Amino acid sequence: MTHAVRAALLLLADGRFPAGGHAHSGGAESAVADGRIRDAATLAGFCRGRLHTTGLVAAALAAAATAGLDPLGLDEAADARTPSPALRAVSRRLGRQLTRAARAAWPAPALDQLAAARPRGAHQPVVLGVTAAAAGLSPLDAAYAAAYESAASPATAAVRLLSLDPFHATAVLARLSPEIDAVAAAAATAATRALTEGPAALPAPSAPLLDIAAESHATWPVRLFAS
Repeated sequence: MTHAVRAALLLLADGRFPAGGHAHSGGAESAVADGRIRDAATLAGFCRGRLHTTGLVAAALAAAATAGLDPLGLDEAADARTPSPALRAVSRRLGRQLTRAARAAWPAPALDQLAAARPRGAHQPVVLGVTAAAAGLSPLDAAYAAAYESAASPATAAVRLLSLDPFHATAVLARLSPEIDAVAAAAATAATRALTEGPAALPAPSAPLLDIAAESHATWPVRLFAS
């Protein structure tokens, strides 16, 4: 990987990249309200569960899009792997915002075509993969970005929701690093297999509690995060 491409990966994974992720807790707000996240230890368990379920799905979709699979077919695969209507809406909203940021940062015909085909937004992991390709990144790079975000989003939100010591939240992510490596590698391998077998070969682990909590959270009249 060249220095320029490495910098692109850092930029894409940076929480300050204007893709809208800062407004979402990755399900942490509901988990805090339910008492499932109370401290650094329970946050670690939540992040681990999210990483190995929705994180793996997102990482595989992103890697497949970077590898060159049809993004519209992958968008349908993402729909099938997201049973919660609330989470489907969130994913497309984030995808639309990421598309805007990506087209400014790395203009590419593939991003323009996806924006035209999905004016209300394609699913965020699919857009992430197309963006990674436009930035010159590999499928494994895209998988890393998606896997990392799946754990970093709730960890960052927990600092605000619980006034959790940011050093402890960062330590949670640091200790999850080997598992993030493993999930990214598994996602990239699945994306390679999907090149010949199609999107059905991509992983589809479920997280029913995240789906149920997302539907409930969407009805809250007052909330700190959009999801």
